[in-house]
Amino acid sequence: MAERREELLRAAVEQIEARGVTAVRIADVASVLGVSNALVLYHFSTKEKLVSAAFAYAAEDDLARLRGLLGRRTTALRRLRAAVRWYAPTGQAKGWRLWIEGWSAALREPALREVTRDLDRQWKAALTEVIAEGVTAGEFECPDPAGTALRLTALLDGLAVQLTSYGGTVSRARAQQWVDEALARELGLPQE
Repeated sequence: MAERREELLRAAVEQIEARGVTAVRIADVASVLGVSNALVLYHFSTKEKLVSAAFAYAAEDDLARLRGLLGRRTTALRRLRAAVRWYAPTGQAKGWRLWIEGWSAALREPALREVTRDLDRQWKAALTEVIAEGVTAGEFECPDPAGTALRLTALLDGLAVQLTSYGGTVSRARAQQWVDEALARELGLPQE
């Protein structure tokens, strides 16, 4: 039962990335796995519940990766740089189309808004924590770790929209440079 639910969630994420939240149908998810619409509805009862669960599933995957990067036994600065570079739309993080779709659909869907808001809070909290650790360890200075986490994620999210939705607006190399410069500025570090 849990395995089937996870298969359905993976298929839903795949279909949302391919078709978009508004265009994806229960039938699309069922078709990918060769199952009936009724089976999908048995597990989720509505398209809205399926979509919210799919985003929560994708978010947990991303958060697990973030926790792994931030949980390494190295300096706070190295952990923070690894997390920011992974999350950046120039890094290995996948699913930017999914999250852009999610943000858009969350404007109209309260359940999805809660999922995306919770993910956003958890990302900011994790980054705030590692920034505070770096300040305590004397690795860098940052008078407002929470503000820094908010500004960094806002920059990364905005660059993701530019790179994903408006290809060619900014190069990946330039985006990475801006992210590195912003991180250095926020932490009072010399520019590399």
